[in-house]
Amino acid sequence: MPLMSRRSILAITLPAALLAFQSALPVNSTAAIAAEPQYIEMSIGNPDAEVTVIEYLSFTCPHCASFHTGPFKSIKANYIDTGKINFIFREVYFDRPGLWAGMTARCGGAEKYFGVADMLLKRQSSWSRLESAAEIVQRLHSIGTAGGLERAELDNCLQDEANAKLLVESSLEQRDGDGISSTPSFVINGKRHGNMGYEEFSGILDDLLGG
Repeated sequence: MPLMSRRSILAITLPAALLAFQSALPVNSTAAIAAEPQYIEMSIGNPDAEVTVIEYLSFTCPHCASFHTGPFKSIKANYIDTGKINFIFREVYFDRPGLWAGMTARCGGAEKYFGVADMLLKRQSSWSRLESAAEIVQRLHSIGTAGGLERAELDNCLQDEANAKLLVESSLEQRDGDGISSTPSFVINGKRHGNMGYEEFSGILDDLLGG
């Protein structure tokens, strides 16, 4: 998917975006909001590997979902799980549901992120196309709790205005720094690549790994 302008992306943050979302959350939610959130780079695989892949993805991007239900499975089995590469997820936010999904995935930290992210992408059509914030909240809660998150914990995360702003600002800085114009896009050892199938992807990795 082509990226939005910086102004358009910043417009999805508070107050309008999360206020709409908060109106769909339980009124008795009393979880504390973190005062100073820290951005965490979400990586999987071998952090000491000679090859690092950075994926720029959106949880509401159909092409990203297709990549993760297709080529990524083989990349994970053959390169990530075997310790050959380090693979980093960086989220891009096109819209409010995408931001909320990112906040849901990150709610349990790195330990639970990848499991929740996988479910969000596999079940993308079940939540990303819903019309009301209340419906989206309900589906994101279902996915989050299936991924091991507590409901109160999710309510806390989804109402964290400071974290929402941090995520959007970090995403803008990262994507502009790497010259990303669409999702999914990949930066492999510093070189930018567009969306591709497993054979092309594995060929690039094999060349960098020495065959």
